[in-house]
Amino acid sequence: MTTLHDPLQNDREASTQDTTRIDDVRISAVRPLISPAMLLDELPVDAELQRLVERSRRQISDVLQGRDDRLIVVTGPCSIHDHDQAITYAHRLRALQAGLDDALVLVMRVYFEKPRTTVGWKGYINDPQLDGSFRINEGLRKARTLLLEIGAIGLPTATEFLDLLSPQYVSDLIAWGAIGARTTESQSHRQLASGSSCPIGFKNGTDGGVQVAADAMVAAAAPHAFMGMTKMGLAAIFETRGNADTHVILRGGSSGPNYGAEHVEAACAVLRKAGLREQVMVDCSHANSQKQHARQIEVAHDVARRIAEGERRITGLMIESHLEEGRQDLKPGVPLKHGVSVTDACIGWAQTVPVLQALADAVRTRRTRGG
Repeated sequence: MTTLHDPLQNDREASTQDTTRIDDVRISAVRPLISPAMLLDELPVDAELQRLVERSRRQISDVLQGRDDRLIVVTGPCSIHDHDQAITYAHRLRALQAGLDDALVLVMRVYFEKPRTTVGWKGYINDPQLDGSFRINEGLRKARTLLLEIGAIGLPTATEFLDLLSPQYVSDLIAWGAIGARTTESQSHRQLASGSSCPIGFKNGTDGGVQVAADAMVAAAAPHAFMGMTKMGLAAIFETRGNADTHVILRGGSSGPNYGAEHVEAACAVLRKAGLREQVMVDCSHANSQKQHARQIEVAHDVARRIAEGERRITGLMIESHLEEGRQDLKPGVPLKHGVSVTDACIGWAQTVPVLQALADAVRTRRTRGG
């Protein structure tokens, strides 16, 4: 008997082919993600906060462009893990701001994402319950809610852009952003920075090298085209104009601290060769403090002395500061101490106040000397 051949058989087989053996074989679950547009509609920015963000970005840009002689100081917890404690810190910083505003552009550090060397808690957005439940939609809502409340207090905010999608949920509220040492060399993060609406600082590499950060600045200043997600949650091709408000952050590296005068000179030589502005921000923590949180005070005072003597190439500092000093581990069933970091160790508020005052005094002294 002759068997009739169905010409569509091959097409049907191809269209219904089971690919589960070769696709997503290591994915254990896929859960729905709220779109940025939905979250922004749920938690909108009001006109007053919009003005604060615009004004703060402009002030930071003016410092970077040499139009403002104040010092940018990004201070706050290493990472956010508790809403109320972050709000308490914000109120304290806001109360201090009025007496320092003539010399410092104060920006509160509000970091929601933490890069890990191996594994560990990835931050407030990824795991807001701090228990491995990874309730990311909840984390996004909590992060945006916190930024809105801090903005309502009157403080500009800063964060690190680690995940490439999360900026769509919060970046409209951010006055200054950082790209970390582990991602400064990432093409995707350089592209992200090129389209960022806020000034961006690139940290030097984990080895302490500044060249990768200078290269990142050059890349971020250029236009790019890349794939991403729109506010509506759809895949799209983004074309950027480039970001001229970028700078290097010296955070030390495996070779040791790099905040000294000779390190600033060396960094500026790299920037000069690349045709970039000769300016840096000093991260008082990480390798610059040799991972000893109290040494941030020493670093800040050393920088303040040089600023008072006329140094202008240092345009800002970063300080990891919390309500109380030190750090603590996340342990199941063990209550957390109030106001203590769960990631890197921080100096406490009582230690932070005199550091900020010393930095402001240094700027004022520089002015009197005509530096």
